[in-house]
Amino acid sequence: MAFQHDPERWHTLSLAEQLGNIGSEVHRARVAQASNESRFLGARDRALELFDLTIADPRWRGRLNEIARAREVFCDAAEGGTHFNATLEDLEPYFDRFALAARK
Repeated sequence: MAFQHDPERWHTLSLAEQLGNIGSEVHRARVAQASNESRFLGARDRALELFDLTIADPRWRGRLNEIARAREVFCDAAEGGTHFNATLEDLEPYFDRFALAARK
């Protein structure tokens, strides 16, 4: 069964909240990457779904380049990091900043 989020609810969250939630899936993917393929793939797919919901949010039209690039780097890192030379672990601090901002 595919993981699904409610787009209407997702679009009520701030950008910091959205990216912080994506960061949670990035973390889950990193933890599972070497040890549990099904959990890794699930977290990867959820992160991609959340990225797509964020990109579809009309409030972020001026930030689409940044969000789309973060998605692109995430995809590359999840597949081994050959293009951007980044790992999922490298991406976590970027997303952690959003999670911290969302808490304030």
